[in-house]
Amino acid sequence: MLLEFKMENYKSFLEKVTFSMVAAPKQSGLDYSLLKEKVKGKLVKGLSSSVIYGPNAAGKTNIIGAIDVLRAIIIRGNIRNSEERNSPNAAAALELIPNNSLTKARPVKFSISFIEKKMQIEYELSMNLGKFLEEECCREIREERLSVNGEDIFTRSENLTIGNLKGIENYLSDITNQNKENVMGIAKNSLNKDELFLTNGFKLIFSQKLVKLIVDWFTDKCMVIYRADTIQLIKRFADPKKKAVYVERTTNQAAELFGINSNAVGYVVSDDEPEAKLYSIFKNTENEKNTAIVSEIFESYGTIRFINMFPLVIKAIMTGGTLIVDEFDASIHPMALMSIINIFHNDDINIHHAQLIFNTHNPIFLNSNLFRRDEIKFVERDDEDHYSTLYSLASFGTTGEKGVRKHEDYMGKYFISQYGAIKDIDFTPIFEQLLGDEREV
Repeated sequence: MLLEFKMENYKSFLEKVTFSMVAAPKQSGLDYSLLKEKVKGKLVKGLSSSVIYGPNAAGKTNIIGAIDVLRAIIIRGNIRNSEERNSPNAAAALELIPNNSLTKARPVKFSISFIEKKMQIEYELSMNLGKFLEEECCREIREERLSVNGEDIFTRSENLTIGNLKGIENYLSDITNQNKENVMGIAKNSLNKDELFLTNGFKLIFSQKLVKLIVDWFTDKCMVIYRADTIQLIKRFADPKKKAVYVERTTNQAAELFGINSNAVGYVVSDDEPEAKLYSIFKNTENEKNTAIVSEIFESYGTIRFINMFPLVIKAIMTGGTLIVDEFDASIHPMALMSIINIFHNDDINIHHAQLIFNTHNPIFLNSNLFRRDEIKFVERDDEDHYSTLYSLASFGTTGEKGVRKHEDYMGKYFISQYGAIKDIDFTPIFEQLLGDEREV
């Protein structure tokens, strides 16, 4: 369960901001959507969902991209660029990360806190990536810290410090248990300026089991769909060694409810294309043979996007994963979206504490009966310095001129700019000038 994500000097976010999935204090209503976990006897209340609002180019996608970048760095274990340079992954080219207005290099910082296996894990990373578009910069990890249940496990800066390991003694390697005094020298020699100590030296010397738990969370449970137009399947649905057509029953049932133009949808794997590809399947009643057509040329974009995304919803609910989606509502009917949101809010179904985080322009989610105030976030970008800020509806409080009261009309107040994060856009002058120029000719 994700608790907090912090970032600094990531694209439009120059100063440190905190994206929190911890329930704000003194919030009442919609308690059914809270996720409650006990960590060392302390009750932690997390949010099952969060929706992010803001105008175009405000920085909504940058929040999702930043999480995707940290995820990719931890999985590959270094701050070098991805080998897939044409990949839509946000971490494909790290020189695009620093704020583009800076004339002097400033560290890029990330911090994440989550609960896994009854442990609260916090990881911090500070790195020098140079200035914006500085590809030849000598990249360097400046600081790195790992803590479990509030106890520092290691801190890496100019020096390497190993903290109290008693809280993770069941995860320690045999060499650490037997030679605690001798491993520090080995650990310091393992440091590399562009490689994480977490997934290299600490993993090899201290705790392969703990690092595996952390990396597995990022790999399997932190599911980030960065940019709405690049959604991809996260798993193969058939054996790539032989030709096959695989119709997943649950996904197909959901697709039928959503609305498809064919009899069924399935994933086809062939020798020529080992990756699963979505096909629309038609039943021929005369010869009882099926015909398969590539869904991209038959089904609507909304249908394809829904079918690709729904397995991720299933995986999140079944494993307690955190699903983070750019433009969750793109080309998908609001009734289908509402149903998915209600699944995450349903205590009887969301028993593994799954979470859904998404950004949107659709105002229908600004509803006090659907989302708590601390679940509604806003991103605003200053017109002068172009830096983004992040805040929640709960930050307005409940009293005063701008206080947000229970069962208030969130949508109406948003459109009159009560909460900010909205722009008054009028294209009329552009067309008036074009018509004026035409008359002069």
